[in-house]
Amino acid sequence: MSAPTDPNTSRPHIVLRKVGKVYDSGGGPCHALRGVDLTIAPGEFVAVVGESGSGKSTLLNLIAGIDRPTAGEVLVGATAVHTLAEGPLSTWRGRTVGVVFQFFQLLPTLTAVENVMLPMDFCGIWPGRERAARARGLLERAGVADQADKLPDTLSGGQRQRVAIARALANDPPIVVADEPTGNLDSRTGEAMLELFAGLSDSGKTVVMVTHAQAAANHASRGVTIHDGEIVPSPSQ
Repeated sequence: MSAPTDPNTSRPHIVLRKVGKVYDSGGGPCHALRGVDLTIAPGEFVAVVGESGSGKSTLLNLIAGIDRPTAGEVLVGATAVHTLAEGPLSTWRGRTVGVVFQFFQLLPTLTAVENVMLPMDFCGIWPGRERAARARGLLERAGVADQADKLPDTLSGGQRQRVAIARALANDPPIVVADEPTGNLDSRTGEAMLELFAGLSDSGKTVVMVTHAQAAANHASRGVTIHDGEIVPSPSQ
């Protein structure tokens, strides 16, 4: 059984228009993003590259609706994400965006399969009787089906990252965002993760990954460089 199709979230474009983000700090306002314009087409695998503090994680959080812009618009398909109240925003994010966090953020008291089922339980898209089988299928797709009944603390970093990716796919979102997904992995495991993301893009999902490593960015179909909160024009622009 497939999840219900929402015309507002099926293969959406991502559009940021004049997006700014300012954080208050003890030393005064901190401009994380400054007038960012960015369009990402459905099915693209985009790597956002920048040094620490450049604004790339902030950009990712705005696309995912985890944070809100101080100025500008964040549009995903027909949804003006920046205008949504907290309740509708949470529902939209659960159905539209799968998030892969840098430090996995798996719940330590739940098994791998239970962690993958969690987004299904929150959103209620999949019938309860189908969730465990779907979660196990996603773990198999991610290459860790044999770890399904283990707690996160018993898994390697690479295995936890694979579980986190399976969890991000739980509700079959059209968009997957990943924050430094290879930052805590050895080179071999990191390479496997990047190939997995490329495969998601090949299957039609839009993947947005932030990284400081150019080698990781080389796996993407397009690279976007951000510096001091601004998009750096490519040579072709």
